[in-house]
Amino acid sequence: MQKTGLKINQPNEFSESVMETTRDKFHDGAFEVLQPSKRGNRSGMDALLLAAALPENSSGVLADLGAGAGVAGLAALNLNRELNLLAVEKNPEMAELARKSMLFSCNTNLSNRSKVIEFDVTSSGVDRLKAGLAPETVNHIIMNPPYNTSRERAPKDELKAEAFMMGEGGIDAWFRTAAAILRPGGTIAIIYRTENLGEVLACSQGRFGGLEIMPIHSRADEAAKRIIVRGTRASRAPMAIVPGFVVHKMDGSFTDSADAIFKGKTHLDFAG
Repeated sequence: MQKTGLKINQPNEFSESVMETTRDKFHDGAFEVLQPSKRGNRSGMDALLLAAALPENSSGVLADLGAGAGVAGLAALNLNRELNLLAVEKNPEMAELARKSMLFSCNTNLSNRSKVIEFDVTSSGVDRLKAGLAPETVNHIIMNPPYNTSRERAPKDELKAEAFMMGEGGIDAWFRTAAAILRPGGTIAIIYRTENLGEVLACSQGRFGGLEIMPIHSRADEAAKRIIVRGTRASRAPMAIVPGFVVHKMDGSFTDSADAIFKGKTHLDFAG
């Protein structure tokens, strides 16, 4: 699930940038984002699937925790025209790429609903307030936390290691921030490795209910390597495992459903 076929590399307009970048088109060219070309993490299918996990016609304020260059958040805005974005990213270089992308004229209808906050989502409540993330002030949250722990070898590239390696606080620190800033009744969506589902469920306990678990299959005959979990703040509704989503046909091309998601034409169907 790494080659998306969604990216079009163009000359970098910002020669003063601290890193080499490409200007990449998403949602069939609806918006464009600067991403690192040789360092760090490049967003693709996971980010677009995560954006599509929001309930259709979502409105209010969306916080994208660990936003990177901003792909998932901008995709969510393109799908939901009554939504405003807080892109929360701790790395100064990635946050700067997000800010620069919002200066593109093709992104005007999204950037006027967006704000980048440079902040570590695992920080304390006092620091959250200083950063402008007050309690119970957002309506929706999406997040794609680092998958790897100290058990795995960290990449040599520091920027990539930061994107891939979970810090000392673990994923619970991410959920703590999410629960603090999300209003009761607000939704959260996370994309994560299937083998880490237990951690997601444990961290949701007492914070989020009505959990809907969607397996993401690369092909129909393969086990799901990713899951998307969607929940509601302070809900007491039971958990459900919804039908899985298949990305590729057997010949390697996108399924019709995946193609529609990646072109920004629809949301994921949690109703089955």
